[in-house]
Amino acid sequence: MIRVVFMGSADLSAVMLERLAQTEGFRVVGCVTQPDKPAGRSKKLTPCACKAFVTQAGIPCLTPEKVNTPESLAQIAAWLPDVIVVVAYGQFLSRRLLDIPTLGCINIHLSLLPRYRGASPIHAALLAGDAVTGVTAMLMDEGMDTGPILMREETPIYPFDTIETLHDRLTELGAQLLVRVLPQWAFFKIRATPQDPALATVAYKIRKSDGLLHWTEPTDRLLRMVRTYNPWPSTYTYLPPTERDAALEAEGKQDAGRRMFKILEAEAAMLDVAGERAAPGTVVQADREGLVIRTSDGAIRCLRVQVPGGKPMETEAYLRGRPLPVGTVFDTPPTPPAPPPKAFQRHPCLNRPAAEPPREG
Repeated sequence: MIRVVFMGSADLSAVMLERLAQTEGFRVVGCVTQPDKPAGRSKKLTPCACKAFVTQAGIPCLTPEKVNTPESLAQIAAWLPDVIVVVAYGQFLSRRLLDIPTLGCINIHLSLLPRYRGASPIHAALLAGDAVTGVTAMLMDEGMDTGPILMREETPIYPFDTIETLHDRLTELGAQLLVRVLPQWAFFKIRATPQDPALATVAYKIRKSDGLLHWTEPTDRLLRMVRTYNPWPSTYTYLPPTERDAALEAEGKQDAGRRMFKILEAEAAMLDVAGERAAPGTVVQADREGLVIRTSDGAIRCLRVQVPGGKPMETEAYLRGRPLPVGTVFDTPPTPPAPPPKAFQRHPCLNRPAAEPPREG
């Protein structure tokens, strides 16, 4: 019987925790997760899915603000774990914590390491247009997803995949990998293989502004953004400014009059001769077949949209209430500012090396 302490806080963590607890040969002796957080309009303190499961299952649970304190370390050590499993926990583990279990700490990461270390690996793979992704079981060290690899499992990325479908498939794949890798590692049937740092890329934390659509981008890129960033942070553009918007801008209230237009679902569209002459961001068709917008190399047809204060709706229904004439040009926002200097905060630089050489000058 392998004694396991589980550390996680996301919904996908709870799926893997439940699978582990229900599989013969493992005993979950404790769970470490994040403190309860306010939820809903009432802001009532609500436990995460991991805590909800272990509370019902009668498994001891620890919810420290900082997991590396002496008190937390003492409690984890008192559970006498053979191994600690970490899945989307949200805090870095100190060397003292990593050294507690005899078999080490094993992390299930939802990418094929060393590709896409960091906060948003599923988003990164989908946005990059990768044909294949997967899950990795890794023996943890003090770096961010830098430890040696124990086992990996691949899955294709299908053209119809969205962030939700890919997330769910990788979660299930990760749960299967977890219950397979633990006994093989415990009984010395596999070895840990160091990662090649030259192949490492970083999936930076996503910001709200990452969902902003620039119509000078290629069609494929825009469609991948729609599939990647919905439901959060959502993909959006801005309706053309009205006279009121212009007045607000003149008063110095920058962006105060911008009217956001979310695009929730879209597909590639064909262009006629007139559409080919239109500038990127121009509406070239608006009828029962959808709202077609020119891109740098083609067009996309918006199938589901949403405006602030409104519900998601089919584009046809939206156009019946708020027509958009052909020739309308969606507002082109300013270019986003350069990424901040701190590492691991920005997502779109998908192929950026994990460690950059110092710049001269």
